[in-house]
Amino acid sequence: MKAEPVFYVGPDDVHAALRQAADDYRLDRQTGQPIRLEVWSETAGMVSQLRAVADPYGVPVYSGSGFSGLSAKRTAALRMAADPRPVRVFVISDWDPSGVHLFSALAEDVEAFAVVDAPGSEVVFERLAVTEQQIEERRLPTAPTEDTDNRSFTGTSTTQAEALPPDVLAAVVRDAITSHHDPLTLAELLNREERERRGLLADLNIHADLGPH
Repeated sequence: MKAEPVFYVGPDDVHAALRQAADDYRLDRQTGQPIRLEVWSETAGMVSQLRAVADPYGVPVYSGSGFSGLSAKRTAALRMAADPRPVRVFVISDWDPSGVHLFSALAEDVEAFAVVDAPGSEVVFERLAVTEQQIEERRLPTAPTEDTDNRSFTGTSTTQAEALPPDVLAAVVRDAITSHHDPLTLAELLNREERERRGLLADLNIHADLGPH
């Protein structure tokens, strides 16, 4: 952990930072949508890939490996409970005993915390990939289940989530998000976002012109 002082080279450096902040200005793109969405990935290595698809819609992506402790699960439940809308979590994980049980346990624990911390809240977990249907239709590579894993598992073989082609996974996630998203609401929000961004940049340019010469 570092604790370094924040400093600027001079006023021009401050102006540049403010202009960059204005350029990066964005609103919560889930505002006004009927359901709040999240994407959870079993592996941290797939987060950036999934974020590229989910980010334009304002949908956050989390790594399931970060929710191993009860404290993290309760934090997730509190985050969901803070929003009065129903919450739907899209799950991406391997098709094997570990992947199936990881998220079934997450779902059970998070839903249990939500019941205590926000009675009446609605949290639904939906597995998007990998599914048996996807494995069959896409003829994805499989491996036998390990004899040492005694957890119940309905599959006869295992498949990693990474086996699903990136463009196919992107389409699966995008379709899931848009099926719960109102496009007109998002379009209006993006128009407002652009107007406010231009207004911020215009204000910064005016103040810069009024500065010392």
